Amino acid sequence: MCKCGRSRLLWRAMSEQPAHLWRRVLRDALLAARKDRDATRVTALRSALSAIDNAETPDDARVDAPSSATIAGSVVGLGAAEVARRELSDAQIRSLLHGEIDERLTAAKQIDASHTERAATLRAEAAVLSDLLGDV
Repeated sequence: MCKCGRSRLLWRAMSEQPAHLWRRVLRDALLAARKDRDATRVTALRSALSAIDNAETPDDARVDAPSSATIAGSVVGLGAAEVARRELSDAQIRSLLHGEIDERLTAAKQIDASHTERAATLRAEAAVLSDLLGDV
């Protein structure tokens, strides 16, 4: 690759918002896991993507659009009910993923004696997310 090509890729990576970068990394890893038919990785990666999406949901979303007379509670116009999502920083996303890891490890510890196979799966999912944090 020429020097100008590398600088364009570097600029694109630096200018990309952290949530978009994380989504791209997670989706690429999810695609690879699905191709490998690795259910544990698929579950962990889908959960991480969902956690990011949920964290970006605004607390008090208000829509200022005319109401529909046809369907109760709906608004008129394509995209009229869309609201801006919260922008998460890299540190917030990493903290969120650490929370996902801790949640799995805590659950695995609680059910270890009664459901050893499920506890092992939870630990494997935590390892997937830990490896992901080290890669990005």
